[in-house]
Amino acid sequence: MLNSSDVAVIGAGPYGLSIAAHLRARNIDHRIIGDPMQFWLQHMPKGMLLKSDGFASTLYDPAGDFSFRHYCEERNVEYADLGTPVRVEDFCAYGLAFQQRFAANLEKKEVTSLQRTSAGFTVHLSEGESFTARRVAVATGLSHFEHIPSHLAVLPADLLSHSSAHVDLGRFKGRTITVVGGGASATELATLLHEAGANVAMVARKRSIELHSRMESSRTLAQAIRWPLSPIGPGWKSRFFSDLPLIFHHLPKPVQNRLVKEFLGPAGGWFLRGRIDPVPLLMGYQIKRADARSDRAILWLESGNGAARRIETEHVIAATGYRTDMRRLPFLDKGITSQLKLLNNAPELSSHFESSVPGLFFVGPAAVTSFGPVFRFACGAKFAASHLSNYLARTSRFTRRQTAAAVPQCAHVPRP
Repeated sequence: MLNSSDVAVIGAGPYGLSIAAHLRARNIDHRIIGDPMQFWLQHMPKGMLLKSDGFASTLYDPAGDFSFRHYCEERNVEYADLGTPVRVEDFCAYGLAFQQRFAANLEKKEVTSLQRTSAGFTVHLSEGESFTARRVAVATGLSHFEHIPSHLAVLPADLLSHSSAHVDLGRFKGRTITVVGGGASATELATLLHEAGANVAMVARKRSIELHSRMESSRTLAQAIRWPLSPIGPGWKSRFFSDLPLIFHHLPKPVQNRLVKEFLGPAGGWFLRGRIDPVPLLMGYQIKRADARSDRAILWLESGNGAARRIETEHVIAATGYRTDMRRLPFLDKGITSQLKLLNNAPELSSHFESSVPGLFFVGPAAVTSFGPVFRFACGAKFAASHLSNYLARTSRFTRRQTAAAVPQCAHVPRP
């Protein structure tokens, strides 16, 4: 007989670890599978700074005892709620420390297959083990959702990569690199490549790059009223998305889609001001075609006024973001994907994150279309962990009561 668990959590980033911390506090039987902070450690370049401020760069235990602020104070790491950039190395170290405190039962394995059964799910692991779970929470973040435009995808692998493929940029020193994209990933990657000694240029459709403004802790009353702070930026719209995801969930789908699409367009962090200036920027250009010539990539560009340009480069890095697509999660059995109700390739979720497959829950970026843009960010784990764990706790108790009520009581039979 297979080992069993009430809840399986797949993924060990900010969402998975925060959920595990809440399940542990509620004494809900669970197993959490994954490599802690894997995406941040293996897909973010060294030296990267997070766009989120210190107060918004945290994981969430139920009592709030171990925020990023607490971690930094314990270890004398430079910290401020606002205005001091968070280094990705510090955030990852904090996530690992959080895991040791609140998810010590983490199993550093890979889920190779998730199959639905009559009693729930069977989870198959990389080392050959399998176990059953009545409910499953998928918290794999952006993994497997890298997006490369079709006109670039024709290039061979040695000439093309996604921005998530690079941690150590030192190997590009002295090489000619072209970064495609105009958002946070592109601007920071281009800057870091220049600082690592690469001959880098950036190509973007936008006519100019945008950089966020630095948030200051000292604000006037008028500023606080007009632009209230939130973990995802200042303003009432940001506060709505961060504070009221359940209200967002009940908005009409066309309104949800429009709000998600229009919120926070591509922009880099304020800390890039001055640093990105030496990087040649080819703004207002679209890539019409890409060819491979020997050990070079040839990009054919066209501006909005029809001007054409040809550039030659040793390597192209597509800093073109991520697109949620459940069909790209390699561990989901076809029997599950065929039953998932999708909207724009993302799962349609109930008010407690449950998909159309009973007992299967999705959090993080996969929940953006159902709960709003806050789930693009690590700070969305606060609501997800609390709300989902509360629901799982309620249904666990209900199941136990129903099971106990269904078991017939043995009558006392006196001995002869």
